[in-house]
Amino acid sequence: MSRKGIILAGGSGTRLYPSTISVSKQLMPVYDKPMIYYPLSVLMGAGMREIMIITTPEDQAAFQNLLGTGKDWGIEITWAVQPSPDGLAQALIIAEDFLDGAPSALILGDNLFFGSEFDQTLQAAKDVTEGATVFGYHVNNPKDYGVAEFDADNKVISIEEKPDDPKSNYAVTGLYLYDGNAPAYAKTITPSARGELEITALNQIYLDRDELQCAMLGEGTSWLDTGTHRSLLQAAQFVSVMEERQGRRICCPEAAAYHQGWISREQLHALAAPLEKSGYGEYLFRISRPAE
Repeated sequence: MSRKGIILAGGSGTRLYPSTISVSKQLMPVYDKPMIYYPLSVLMGAGMREIMIITTPEDQAAFQNLLGTGKDWGIEITWAVQPSPDGLAQALIIAEDFLDGAPSALILGDNLFFGSEFDQTLQAAKDVTEGATVFGYHVNNPKDYGVAEFDADNKVISIEEKPDDPKSNYAVTGLYLYDGNAPAYAKTITPSARGELEITALNQIYLDRDELQCAMLGEGTSWLDTGTHRSLLQAAQFVSVMEERQGRRICCPEAAAYHQGWISREQLHALAAPLEKSGYGEYLFRISRPAE
């Protein structure tokens, strides 16, 4: 059964106030494209064509205006709402009917991943359809994240959410792979002190069953959480530098669809035409030209 993707693009974005009072943070630009394009491109690049996007009720129409059904990109987007920010693990419950027993990839709408090493790591991990896989990334400020602890054989032995005394410098990023049991497990979670179904609690269930793996993301991967003003600026600067240095745009859904063979050259040209003046469309025209 093919793995399906879930993008959690809800939340109130209070860390980005006042910028997000009237617009979802996942619709804000990260340099040259909306933030939601980055996690969407990750799922598409990993071969996932059935994707659910979970938004707030207030923001869903704006997301739909931007992304539509996904048909133009050769994918199928299903829409759902999270009425209130009741925790990341709630996304698996909301998506239960959509998943219909299939394994899933849950990615947070404000996370940016990039790098050839990351692509390889994700491809290998997504083919494991039993248990759960989280992705670990070395950070200097582990107190701000969920933190994984490992034994001498690099096996996960504990995960803590924003610990006062972190047992490692490896943060658990906002990308999670689960087998078909995740919605049922999520339903057994007791809300935390802040009233949320914590994703760390879901991961703990898999850890207790000895079914949790951690794929390490090394120096060939860049991971940014764009949830604060400073990190949003840093992400935009990173994208700008990488695109200028490499001469190509990163995390473009149209390009991902074309490289996957889900849309033709003619279809890519049609998508590029309305975007040409921004430079984004010119790039799409360029990658679709036959090699000389």
